[in-house]
This record gives sequence, C-alpha cells and structure tokens, in this order.
Amino acid sequence: MCGLVGFFAYSAHAPSVCRTTLVAMRDRMIARGPDGAGLWIAPDGRAGFGHRRLSIIDPSDAGAQPMSTSNGRYTIAYNGEIYNYRELRSELADAGIVFVSDSDTEVLLHLYARHGAEMLTRLRGMFAIAIWDAVKRSTFLARDPLGIKPLYYANVGGAVRFASQVKALLADPAIPRTPSAAGLAGFHLMGSVPEPYTAWHAIRALPAGHWVAITPDGVQEPLEYARIASVFAGAASLTVSDADVRTALRDSVRHHLVADVEVGAFLSSGVDSGALIGLMRDCGQHTIRACTLAFAEFAGASQDETPGAIELAQNYGVDHHIRTVTAAEFADDMDAIFDAMDQPSIDGINTWFVSKACREMGLKVALSGLGGDELLAGYSTFHSVPRTLRYGGPLSRIPGAASTARMLIRTLAPRFARKNPKALGVLDYAGTWAGAYFLRRAVLLPFELEGAMDPSLARAGLEELASLRPVASSIEPDPGSDNGRVCTLELSNYMRNQLLRDSDWAGMAHSIEIRVPLVDFSLLQALAPRIASLKPGEGKKLLANAPTVPVPAAIVDRRKTGFGIPIGGWLRGGAEHLEDRRTSRRWAQVVHARYDQSTTGHSTR
Repeated sequence: MCGLVGFFAYSAHAPSVCRTTLVAMRDRMIARGPDGAGLWIAPDGRAGFGHRRLSIIDPSDAGAQPMSTSNGRYTIAYNGEIYNYRELRSELADAGIVFVSDSDTEVLLHLYARHGAEMLTRLRGMFAIAIWDAVKRSTFLARDPLGIKPLYYANVGGAVRFASQVKALLADPAIPRTPSAAGLAGFHLMGSVPEPYTAWHAIRALPAGHWVAITPDGVQEPLEYARIASVFAGAASLTVSDADVRTALRDSVRHHLVADVEVGAFLSSGVDSGALIGLMRDCGQHTIRACTLAFAEFAGASQDETPGAIELAQNYGVDHHIRTVTAAEFADDMDAIFDAMDQPSIDGINTWFVSKACREMGLKVALSGLGGDELLAGYSTFHSVPRTLRYGGPLSRIPGAASTARMLIRTLAPRFARKNPKALGVLDYAGTWAGAYFLRRAVLLPFELEGAMDPSLARAGLEELASLRPVASSIEPDPGSDNGRVCTLELSNYMRNQLLRDSDWAGMAHSIEIRVPLVDFSLLQALAPRIASLKPGEGKKLLANAPTVPVPAAIVDRRKTGFGIPIGGWLRGGAEHLEDRRTSRRWAQVVHARYDQSTTGHSTR
C-alpha cells in the first residue's frame, strides 16, 4: 500500500517536470508511505513519477518504486496489493521472464509489457496503477473494478498530473482551486462526492473499473473493463450452493492474507468482522490481533460494541484490544482529521480512530468487515427501496401529488417534517429505482440545497450533476432482480464514494493498509447468482456459518448497530448521545466549513 504521483507533459507547449513540485506532491502523502520514497524523471524531462512506500510485500529495496524494466521502456508507480501475484509470477517465469524481486509491482510491470490493458481482467486485488511507455510516449492509468483504491488526475495546460490523493494534486500551484459545483452539490446530497467529480473543478477521479491512456494527443476517453451491473445481468442462469458460498468466502480471505507482515483485524460486535476472524483461523493464521472501539457515551446501550466483540474474541481465541475514544480526543484530533480528509465526507471518523488504535498496536495491515451488508443483503435498503417503489411509485405518477404531499406534511405535521425531513420528498423520488435509492441514502434533497451552500453554486451543481444520473447509470444493464439492483446501487454509490474512500484516507493517515475481503470482484462474481435470491437475514446467516467455528447465535440475532461513534452528542457538547436523522445534516455543515478552510482558507458557503 502506497501513494503515487505523476506528471506527463503531452503537449510541446507544456513545461517539463518540475522536480521540486513533484517531490512536494509526493511528500504530501508521506503517511501513505513512511517506509520509503522514490522519484523517477524521464531523460527528456517530459514525464515523471513519485512514490511513497508502505512495505507490505517484499519489503526489501528490490521492491522499491518507481520501478522500470531492464530495457527502460516501461516504468511503473503503483498503489495497492495484487493478491494473486504469485500465480501470475509463476506463469511469467514459465514464459522466460527473469525476476529480480518478489514484489507484486514487478509482476504488474512484466504483465503489462506482455498483455497491455488486457492484463486488468486477470488481477485480483485493489489497485491504482500508472505505467509509462517510453516507446509510445504514453501513460497508462488504471483502477480496480470496485474502486477500493483511488486515482485522480488533472489535465491543465497540456500536462496531466495524477495522484492517489486530491490533496497531493493541490500541492501543485498550477492546478486551479475553483470549487466543483457538481462535486460539492453531490456531497450535500449524498454525504460524499460522487465520482468522477471531486471537490475541485480541475480534478477528476478515474472511475472504478476503468483505464485511460494519455498520449501525445492528450487524455483519451476512459474505457470500462469491469462493471458490477453486468455481473448480475450475466449470472441469472447459474446456481450457487451454501457450500459454494463458504468456499468462495474462505478463498477471498485466504487471498487477502497474502503479506510479508502481520495482518490484524477490526472487530465490531457484528457478523461481518466476526466471520472474517473465524475464516482467518480456517486459513491458518494462528495469532490474530484485533481492535474494538469503545465510547463511554454508549456504555450499557445497544450501540456499545464491546460486549459482542469480547464474545467474538473469546469464541475465536483472539488477542483483543479495546480502545476507548473520548470527546476530548475527538476535539484534539479535529485539525488532523480534516487535514487528512481527502474529499469532504460525513463518514470515516470511526475508521480514523480504529486505524489510529491499530497503529498504536504496531500493525500495518488490518482486515475490515466492510462490504458484508452490501454483498449479502444485510442493509434495510434491500427491502425499503423495493417497498418504496411498490407503494409510492403509483402515487408519484399522479400530476401534482408530490408538491401537494409536501404542503400537507408541512402544514399538518410540522414537527414530523422537522424530524423526518426526507418525508417531504417521498413522492418526488418513489417512481424509479434510482429515485427510491437516492431517497433512502440522501442527506439533503435537491430543493433543500440552496440552504446549505452558495445558491448559485447549488443551481450550477444540480444542473451539471442532474442529481440522479450517476445513480441511475450504475444499474445499467438491468441486474435482473430486486437484490441485484440494490446490491449494485450500494456497491456503486454508497460503498464506492463513501465507505471505501473514507477507509482509504482514514487508514492511510495512520499508515494502516485496510483490506476488505468482502469487497472483492472475484467474490462478487462467485456469489452473484445467490445474492439475487437471498431472503431477509439469509445472507448474514450464510456468512456466520462460513467459518468452521460459526459466529455465535447471539451475535447473529443481535440488532444491527454498525461501527458507529457518538458524534451527535459530541457536536452538541456532550448532550444525550442518541443519534437522529438530523445528525448527518449537522455534521455535513461542519465538514463543509472545515474542509474548505483546510484547503483554501475560505468557505464556499
């Protein structure tokens, strides 16, 4: 796990690489790679890569980056892990390739030399890749199918800059600081910035499952090589047994344990993290260190993760560490949190603290149960979104029904409207899958946006974003089932734009590589036929029973709470800790103001 930056002056009129700027961009990400730093600049000065290294696989100097082939044609800077690199390395060795390291980086370099972009469909892992071809004078950028690892680029003045973090690109003074109307509108609507937008107009995210070529003609159109909706659309005729599910889950965990350093785990009181620890045992890991967050505000309440986590730790013989986080520590860490927050998000604070705790334990790698709810129909969205369509859809098609309902709710039930603000928009969005999902996940609705940000910026953002377009496009082609549609919507939106992105910046801020065995494209392909037919609760029971020693029934039957924090009470200065539907709105305003100040020194409010 690392951080990469790069520069390619494709136009003859663009300036050459500025070594000082490239180093500044690279070292803005020092926490991503405290174990080493590398720099490469092409002989003619028109291209350059920088790299920060967190040594996980082959920590020797032979695995350092940027790395070039012996003939100098290809040079790579890469962030992530390729879990099947040993199989690919063996295949390349059989074809006569001589390796000088045991790194996955060198495998990628030779694989690209032989297969070009076609190599992407053979990779299992999380990755953002940049490869320079000195003969074609082009740069190849690629990102993993589910978007676990980020990659951003800015095309300014005939030169492209790219990096693992938005804030690394902002270290280059040549990149304009104009806010993105669509990106900021998307943040206020959904709690995170939807790709390919970022918070900055000049910077774009390379979409997950895409690659792009930058040639002497400029930045080409990104090309898609993997799509979640297509996995479900093509899986309808297949069958998957319970035994197949267990085999696929164990296989994913086995791949995610590939490392030359210790692999620990995040442990909540839920099925996802508990089952992963049981599967780690099944895969032969004898010593498992795991960390749980505790909060005095949750003591004795249903949100307290510690009793269930203790039961799971005892069930699997885990070296268990409980880390208490206080309101005072949260306040002390606020400046550091917003300095590390790469794009505005209403989530990620829990990951910040559990990553901090894991680093205090001396870990570099930790498995997270992220993805279990999306993959195995654990969220309430798997029944609430279809239900909204079923009951609200017909009413939403009645002319004037939405505005009439909004007026009646405000007039007859003002207190209900204040406590349940999204109720005002039910009939605006209940008629489509994208609308019903948006209603469930939205922080604000479009008609509320001008009250949260600069009105002109809000209007421009809504026009560019067309609010539901990114959501609607994610379920094309049709996944073919209610579960398949909701799973695709969750993985392509909430998971990708918020949970995974937050795991990246919050984990990397503490030099912790977070691995997510339940967010794995090969696993998704294996389970897709079964996901389509899962009944409520069935998916979590399958996961709970996957380890040889199952997750205890008391954990399986426990009401879902998530890996939460008492941020509502902290924002209210220690008042009652119970969260409500307005907490995310209050926190979004704090994030908006603090993120702006951390990057520009002023606010776009």
